[in-house]
Amino acid sequence: MGTAIVASAGAALPWAPSLAPASRAFCATVWALSALMLLLVLAARAGHWIHHRDQARAQLLDPAAAPFYGCLAMALLAVGGATLTVGRHVIGARAAVAVDAVLFTAGTLAGLAAAVGIPYLMVVRHRIRAADASPVWLLPVVAPMVSAALGPALIPYLPAGQWRGTLLLGCYAMFGLSLLATLTLLPLIFGRLVLLGPLPVALTPALFLVLGPLGQSTTAVGHLAEAAPGALGSSSPYLSALDAFALLYGVPVLGFALLWLALAVAMVVRGARRGMPFSMTWWAFTFPVGTCVTGAAGLGSTTGPAALTWLAFALFALLTAAWAVAWTRTVHGLVSGVLPAAPPAPGPATARTR
Repeated sequence: MGTAIVASAGAALPWAPSLAPASRAFCATVWALSALMLLLVLAARAGHWIHHRDQARAQLLDPAAAPFYGCLAMALLAVGGATLTVGRHVIGARAAVAVDAVLFTAGTLAGLAAAVGIPYLMVVRHRIRAADASPVWLLPVVAPMVSAALGPALIPYLPAGQWRGTLLLGCYAMFGLSLLATLTLLPLIFGRLVLLGPLPVALTPALFLVLGPLGQSTTAVGHLAEAAPGALGSSSPYLSALDAFALLYGVPVLGFALLWLALAVAMVVRGARRGMPFSMTWWAFTFPVGTCVTGAAGLGSTTGPAALTWLAFALFALLTAAWAVAWTRTVHGLVSGVLPAAPPAPGPATARTR
């Protein structure tokens, strides 16, 4: 999903005509790479569940590993969304819509299952301390927000009437589900930082994960407002309210996202000075920042201020640089044999018996 968001974010920017052909070629290449990576990861995960089912189940009982099941849903959704916006110019509109419909359905179902199942395991089976609070906890509950942001793109391809209206309202429901769940977790995460100090140095990049629900929700309200006329009808009395909500929600939340981005960057600089090693947590620098790009670009296109467009380009530059570093270091780690290092299976003490 960290690779797919680069393609989607690039496609959301208003490139100058002289740069548009190069930007389209870049986005198409990155999209194709993300699709290939998704196929490889799905095949690897399927093989893991088939041949090492005991280890796969043990990961669900590991409070450090279980939240990452939310990434599966977001990967499906991100590649599906990039296929519709970028891949359609390569494989054709009909094939792109079909691929996105399948991936959106699978990703949404997986995301809803993770949003319910992982918190249930955290309450019933995991043994968690206050010091364990981490932005990683957001991964399961942010997946429905990704569905809310990408679902509106499929509305024009559904039959007019009930189908379109149902998808629109369903996306708004997932927006609320994810937003309220995020608001319950953020105080725990920030409280842990204030009361107990910084995260372990190796986990510092995870602070960027907080940007995910912030940028994705800003993107979602903008996309939902744009899709509303086609779903509810151009004469619906709710259209102006939805447009106003997209602006009144998006701008303040984007402002908070910039505040958190500054805090996260400062913490990463601190971690780098203390020898922060490369790990797969560095991919947290990609997808969350990409959601802020699409959120800022959407606000810029609907409200008009050039400052938002320039902000989107600046965030996109940060995104591509972070993606290039994470991608290069990951490939080097795989080739050298340093990655992946499987975490130890959790012992009985990680699960409650009641």
